[in-house]
Amino acid sequence: MRLVEPILAFQTELETIRRDIHAHPELSYEEQRTADVVVQCLTDWGIPVVRGLGVTGVVGIIKSGTSDRAIGLRADMDALPMQELNTFEHASRHAGKMHACGHDGHTAMLLGAAHYLSQNRNFDGTVYLIFQPAEEGGAGARRMIEDGLFDKFPMDAVYGMHNWPGIKAGTFAVVPGPMMASSNEFRVVVKGKGAHAAQPHRGIDPVMVAVQIAQAWQTIISREKNPLDTAVLSITQIHAGSATNVIPDEAVLIGTVRTFSTGVLDLIERRMNEIAGGVAAGFGAGVDFTFKRNYPPLVNDAEKTAFAIEAMRAVVGPDNVNADVEPTMGAEDFAFMLQAKPGCYVFIGNGEGEHRLGGHGLGPCQLHNGSYDFNDQLLPIGASYWVRLVEMGLASGIVNR
Repeated sequence: MRLVEPILAFQTELETIRRDIHAHPELSYEEQRTADVVVQCLTDWGIPVVRGLGVTGVVGIIKSGTSDRAIGLRADMDALPMQELNTFEHASRHAGKMHACGHDGHTAMLLGAAHYLSQNRNFDGTVYLIFQPAEEGGAGARRMIEDGLFDKFPMDAVYGMHNWPGIKAGTFAVVPGPMMASSNEFRVVVKGKGAHAAQPHRGIDPVMVAVQIAQAWQTIISREKNPLDTAVLSITQIHAGSATNVIPDEAVLIGTVRTFSTGVLDLIERRMNEIAGGVAAGFGAGVDFTFKRNYPPLVNDAEKTAFAIEAMRAVVGPDNVNADVEPTMGAEDFAFMLQAKPGCYVFIGNGEGEHRLGGHGLGPCQLHNGSYDFNDQLLPIGASYWVRLVEMGLASGIVNR
């Protein structure tokens, strides 16, 4: 492992920053204190900052040399609306809010790179440090883009990174092409005709119609899409009725659809709507169908991924980089940035949880779990990756290929 020595020497300070952010979690578009911490650090290190993109977003600007080439590095800042089960000293001080996805660590790693790059400008071009709000369902990446991120800060490529429990600490993982799925949700209201449960022939039972729709939808996955195209259609909620002897007027189906391509998503949405309407009509019922597209698939640019692999190998060695990791059906709003700019998103291994201090919850160290905590051993590793990405990219011109 070839970490940047000054970043290693700065690790204690990075841990302090990370744990302070962890202890003061803020939800989507509420990251005012976190943004203040980021701005104070960048300002202290002589880095110009711009605030307000995406409500609470922050962009730091580091220039060196005369080249007009530029690269963007992104970290997310928001926490989750859930209760932390840990009781160690840096546990959340705000009930119902927790950094259970490691965004505190992502912010600290990018600050570590910023500190080094501000003092060691061994590159020719501009680095934009993107501290993004509202990744957890708020589409903060899209909001920053809508507020002019890539217009005000023109860059040739953009890169992101996320810690990943279950992958060994000190390793990286990535794959070119689709790496994370789109995130979409649906809500279908089946409208029947209420009746006494002892006289079902006098009504139109929306519960039975909903069951038929639920079963028929799965044929889209098993019989209509290409078997080689990955997709998930999960019905996660069914709501109907209030008494055992009453056939209700309505039944509601709620769930999620995940795909790696927009074409497959188009097929699934269209057929879900058609099947729901057709099945309901066959029973004399009606439907209100709502389908919401939240995050698009995250697709890594092949050329930028090859470059990112070079930078990762320069930090942890070839044996510690998995360049063909299995894609996940989870979603990430960095996908919006990759729709606008070529780039690459990578996983940095967070380990199995052995790093957690005494006082951690009894649950697993998994993302979105109340017993999770970011592995501080990753701070110099991730920061070193960011630095190598900048120094290799803006020295060689790879970001312009």
